Amino acid sequence: MVVPTYDEAENLPKIISALFALPLDLGVMVVDDNSPDGTGRIADELAATYPGRVRVMHRDGKQGISSAYLGAFRALFETGVDYIGQMDADFSHDPASLVEMAKRIEGCDLVLGSRYIQGGSTDVSWPLWRKALSSWGNFYARSILRLPLRDVTGGFRLWRRETLMGMPLERIKSSGYIFTVEMVYLAYSLGFNIQEVPIYFAERRWGKSKMSFRIQAEAAVRVWQVLWAYRDLHRKRSVVVERDE
Repeated sequence: MVVPTYDEAENLPKIISALFALPLDLGVMVVDDNSPDGTGRIADELAATYPGRVRVMHRDGKQGISSAYLGAFRALFETGVDYIGQMDADFSHDPASLVEMAKRIEGCDLVLGSRYIQGGSTDVSWPLWRKALSSWGNFYARSILRLPLRDVTGGFRLWRRETLMGMPLERIKSSGYIFTVEMVYLAYSLGFNIQEVPIYFAERRWGKSKMSFRIQAEAAVRVWQVLWAYRDLHRKRSVVVERDE
């Protein structure tokens, strides 16, 4: 599991403990952007406590979630792991959901933790405006990109290593949260088999959320850039579908 961090000193030891309590053979790669609260130091201590199971990638400062994940993916390609996951460190993604996601990945290329399929949900404490904004943002992205998926903006995912290695990751240009949309759109355009597993998306337990209205508004604009950037692949997929029919 790749876990990007910035000021997650409270959360990191807890999330790693929860992950290692699962009946799964997994490791964690922490990508820390020089957190002022000492998250990077704590990550190193955890790597010493769990040798071989916790790896740490230190970066000079905040460089964006896109480069954090892409750098970790490329580093993990060399290790021979079978599957590579994405999740937040703040418990908004329930580690227990990984058990079902791990079962499902055996029959597909990418599993999405989905808030918007039957059985999925968001935090009941969220105000109505926040639920509406999240739901609308997801609907907006998948409608523009014509994705037959219910949750394309979530960040809880499990990939086959071969799937990621088969994608032209050098084409990924997003630097913010639209990265999650761009990655799933690229995978879909290449014809990979994508499935969804219902999850409960909770409010973070400790610390302050990094999501803002500005970030979501920027993502809405960038969806159109994603559509334009992969128009060549989408045309090829459309031709294949028409021939299959």
